[in-house]
Amino acid sequence: MTRAVVTAVAATLALHGTAAWAAWPPEVETAVFTSPADGSDQKTLLYLPPGDEPVPLLVAFHTWSNDYRQNESPYAEWCLARGWALLHPDVRGPCNRPEAAGSDLAFADLRAALDLTRAKRRIAPDRIYAVGVSGGGMMTLLAAARMPDVWAAASAWVPVTDLAVWHAESLERRNKYANDIERVCGGLPGASPEVDAAYAMRSVVCRLEGGRLPFPLDINTGIHDGHTGSVPVGHAIRAFNAVAAEADRIPASAIEAMELNRAVPKESTFSGSDPLYLSKPVLLRRQSGSARLTIFDGGHDIVHEAALAWLEAQRRGQQPALTVQPHDPPILASPASASGQ
Repeated sequence: MTRAVVTAVAATLALHGTAAWAAWPPEVETAVFTSPADGSDQKTLLYLPPGDEPVPLLVAFHTWSNDYRQNESPYAEWCLARGWALLHPDVRGPCNRPEAAGSDLAFADLRAALDLTRAKRRIAPDRIYAVGVSGGGMMTLLAAARMPDVWAAASAWVPVTDLAVWHAESLERRNKYANDIERVCGGLPGASPEVDAAYAMRSVVCRLEGGRLPFPLDINTGIHDGHTGSVPVGHAIRAFNAVAAEADRIPASAIEAMELNRAVPKESTFSGSDPLYLSKPVLLRRQSGSARLTIFDGGHDIVHEAALAWLEAQRRGQQPALTVQPHDPPILASPASASGQ
């Protein structure tokens, strides 16, 4: 049986964040449950609004190097204002060991955390949303691919989508992520068939390849990422290509040029305006079926209001809402955008 123990989150958890946001509000609590996979105690942050009517649920994934305590309080700010439930799961913590980074254990924990939430509060089954930035964007897309029966929509920002490619990029940039990836997957790419299988099973492009998802998918990246951030724009584009119709895909030559030149090809430049992205103007937008790709003028960033307003407009089983208008005034008082580092 799932066991839940609920305690208040201390204000000191703000230290785990990376942006100048307020700490998690006191309404957000820590829930402890037993993992069905290995019997261990696992934790998640949880907010459940008052009342008995079914409410939307936002599942927000922490970034690569953090855990469930990471301060991502704009998600809570939105949920408190809109009457949503919030789940901010640990999914085995920082992505530097085999148990984390989209492992089978992590997904068993995620399903258990969802069961815990549903047991404690009525959740609208057509309004369960996934969101994340950076490593959290990777988890968002892996969850979309591995649990397509759950989501009404998913919004991923500057996601890591190919671990073998990111390993090579991280070696070139001499950052810490290559070592993290080797610890997660058991070695260097090509070391053995088992290691290569570990890279593939945790890579979004392999999980999504050739498959359309039964719900709207929103993928975002900043044109300067990979230069001012750690995840080049090609990761997001290749994830979009994996679910897009062939005619809608962005060719490899254009991806290479964008990563090199930090610019969108002139013929692909977005000619419209999206008021939700005023702080990070849209440079390219591509739609294929229910999947949308946005390249914005920024780096390793997320625009929370844009992500959450887009999710709010989606319902499982309905046609995707392609045009989303901003709230006036905006829901979030937090900074309009923030780095996913």
